[in-house]
Amino acid sequence: MMKIFVLLSLLLGLIQASDEFESIKTGYFKSYDYEQMQRYDEAIKVLAPLYKKYPKGYTLNLRYAWLFYLNKKYNDSIKYYKKATLANSYALDPKLGLIRVYLNTYAYKKAEITAYELLKVDYYNYYANLYAIKALIAQKKYKIAKNIIRKMLALYPTDIAYLEQLAIVYKLTSSQYLQKLYEDILILDPNNVLVRTNLK
Repeated sequence: MMKIFVLLSLLLGLIQASDEFESIKTGYFKSYDYEQMQRYDEAIKVLAPLYKKYPKGYTLNLRYAWLFYLNKKYNDSIKYYKKATLANSYALDPKLGLIRVYLNTYAYKKAEITAYELLKVDYYNYYANLYAIKALIAQKKYKIAKNIIRKMLALYPTDIAYLEQLAIVYKLTSSQYLQKLYEDILILDPNNVLVRTNLK
């Protein structure tokens, strides 16, 4: 009799776990669908029942932060990115998310500081370096920005995003090498919008 009770308890536990998994999956999938339709309020709302159960969950806080970011509710986005960081202090995604928010809200010094915090952990992180450069350019710290650009172009010599940042620095500092750089970018990316716009 005891064996039967134990077996039934295990089966019920598995059923509950299976139901919970389906509930989580359904919530996320609906959220993704709403995101694709740019209905961000609904994408957040369908996750609310899950959030009540798992308010400290890393993935949920990260998802909330992203959706609030897309919805341009930046204070909420910051709040949930910070909660995601508390849930997993080693994760880089919440910090990258925070930097994006800071750049979008013109908080360039905060973006710079957060980028440097991330770069202490991952010195060659592609996006952290790119975001740091954007924050530095916005603060007219062109020399530091150029040093980071060169560091990254040593690794990614034909990377358009970094070449564009170099072109922006060259233009802002009236560099004699700007025209040659434009030509180099067009060889790699013939329809480059940045270059084509500046050549008009």
